[in-house]
Amino acid sequence: MAAVGSAVGLGNIWRFPYICGKYGGGAFLLVFLLFVFFIGMMLMMCEFVIGRRSRHATVQAYSTLAPHKRGWRMVGVLGIVTCFFILAQYWVISGWTLSYFFDAITGRLAQMGQDTEAIKDYFSTFSTSAARPVVCLAIFAVLTAVVILAGVQRGIEKVSKLLMPLLVVLLLVMCVRSLTLPGATKGLEYLFYPDFSKLTAEGVLAALGQALFSLSVGMGAMIVYGSYIPADSNLFRSSMWITASDTFIAILSGVAIFPAVFSCGLEPTGGAGLSFCVLPNVFNSMGTLAGIFFASIFFLLLAIAALTSAISILETLSAFLIDSGRLKRSSATVLVVCAEVMLAAVVSLGGGMWSHIHIAGQNFFNFTDRLNSIYLPPLCALGTVLFLGWVVPSNDVYDELSNHGTVKATFYPLFRFIIRYVAPLALIIIFVSTFFS
Repeated sequence: MAAVGSAVGLGNIWRFPYICGKYGGGAFLLVFLLFVFFIGMMLMMCEFVIGRRSRHATVQAYSTLAPHKRGWRMVGVLGIVTCFFILAQYWVISGWTLSYFFDAITGRLAQMGQDTEAIKDYFSTFSTSAARPVVCLAIFAVLTAVVILAGVQRGIEKVSKLLMPLLVVLLLVMCVRSLTLPGATKGLEYLFYPDFSKLTAEGVLAALGQALFSLSVGMGAMIVYGSYIPADSNLFRSSMWITASDTFIAILSGVAIFPAVFSCGLEPTGGAGLSFCVLPNVFNSMGTLAGIFFASIFFLLLAIAALTSAISILETLSAFLIDSGRLKRSSATVLVVCAEVMLAAVVSLGGGMWSHIHIAGQNFFNFTDRLNSIYLPPLCALGTVLFLGWVVPSNDVYDELSNHGTVKATFYPLFRFIIRYVAPLALIIIFVSTFFS
């Protein structure tokens, strides 16, 4: 449940629908599914193997498995850097979900009615303001820290067992309501009918990037969770269930959103603002009470998804300091949270009052977003597959996947071929193409 919670996050409910809408719906979904199970899941298994084989957090794991090749620990360091930047931006957007949940439950969103421009202006004004987004992200940071401070079993596991079923129930409620709206079938056709004329090369690359983002691979979080997995757990089966659950949630998100959007005569190509600029219009079209109810459910859903993923990223950063043997869990968590809140505040203000300050021609919010979506995760994932495919002895990898010969690992030849050749090539292509685009 904890690993599913790590994978299921804003990438499924906030990012997947708008990326899918941007690149044509059904055709994008098919390519996304292909990448998720043949590359994303294999990357997850790589991180699980590294974590369980070493029984260490991200950086120390690489040093333990390749003690005479110390340079590979830099892949772990890159994972820590990736987590640090991703969590900062994650908390900014998570703060938005908290604010919108409060606005939904108090009826503030409903007061704007179906005035599209007013809803867009409200989001623009709120997201670029100084105080409220920073306060909201700080509140979200405290919520995440409370779970981490409680520990792996009493905190992460217990919260995940509670929140993940709740997330599914809320999402199913949204799906039922969306499917009962007039004209909902158009949304289902858009999501499930593949029109390959709408799929571009950029869309294929976006599908690969979304597969990595959605499964939370490429930053070392699953290495940390892998180090907690019992020795008798079947890593292939665990990876399959996590991948399937994550993909199921992403598809359910599409079912909840696209029929509602088409029912209101709106466009699914709303971009990153789909959840915050388009959907409030959809909820308000349902009537005042129904709009308040379903808007509240949706933004609570977003907040839960954001929290479960933020927990895994914060745990990765805290585990790095704990694994070094220098800090206790409480000290490590507080130190990381303080540093992350400061960075997140800069990211938030970088899209608002500090937007005039540019790095490489972009404000700090956009620069961080580009780091997190184009550069850091693919590089980290590339290092991971190269390490497990070419550095760690094949017998050791097979031994871990077969639980020391106690379970069958008939998939191993395919797994090894993918991590040695297919995954590195795909990651290099996505990195180079997006870098020069």
